[in-house]
Amino acid sequence: MEGQENREKQLFGLVGKNISYSFSKGYFAEKFKELNLSDHQYVNFDIERIEDFPKIIHEFKFCLRGLNVTIPYKQDVFLHLDKVHKVAKKIGAVNTIRITKKGNLKGYNTDVIGFQRSLEPLLKEHHTKALILGTGGASKAVAYALKQLGISYLKVSRHPKRKKEIAYKALTEQIIKEHTVIINCTPLGTYPKVERKPDIPYQFITDQHLLYDLIYNPDVTAFLKSGKERGAQIKNGLEMLELQAEESWKIWNK
Repeated sequence: MEGQENREKQLFGLVGKNISYSFSKGYFAEKFKELNLSDHQYVNFDIERIEDFPKIIHEFKFCLRGLNVTIPYKQDVFLHLDKVHKVAKKIGAVNTIRITKKGNLKGYNTDVIGFQRSLEPLLKEHHTKALILGTGGASKAVAYALKQLGISYLKVSRHPKRKKEIAYKALTEQIIKEHTVIINCTPLGTYPKVERKPDIPYQFITDQHLLYDLIYNPDVTAFLKSGKERGAQIKNGLEMLELQAEESWKIWNK
């Protein structure tokens, strides 16, 4: 009887760590309500380590249709997938998983679409170079999108190891002035630690800059506030999340 019930359910969810704040759960609950999909449910799968991921797939195999993946598992989840879409493979991060009728898991990256579509309308002619703050899974999608838009970039890291990466302490007035798009891909400033922000020389930011923060809670982070005070254009990550969520929904319903 329980198996029959599970087969009739359509379950979706978010895989991550410490995700009680999740945007996705509320977004999809509202979406299912609007579409009158009473058999659809979206839940948080808060796991301590990626090794717990297969347990989710096994436990909900009769009803699980799709998953989103967030920090810190966007890269680690690759090991548990049957197939990865070519864009997600190039980026090196997965944030959406489609579960086929045969039970196969295919990974996608919808962050790149969300970020690119939300950034593009804000770009001006002088926005030709960008700084990406952070080197995690989200920064990989951001870097891919910037490349698609023809914007060159440098990644800023506490411990730079690769080409195109520099340390925070290496940021000079010249570098800040040249790189008029600055994107925060770190969690610094997320609620409840709203006073935190990346350690960059904000005094060199001008009204020529565009500051974009992937964080959406609070609406205006300390990073964005510091930019706004100096005349910069600012944007938070809410629209990006909405756009990537819609793209996930399309993938799950292929």
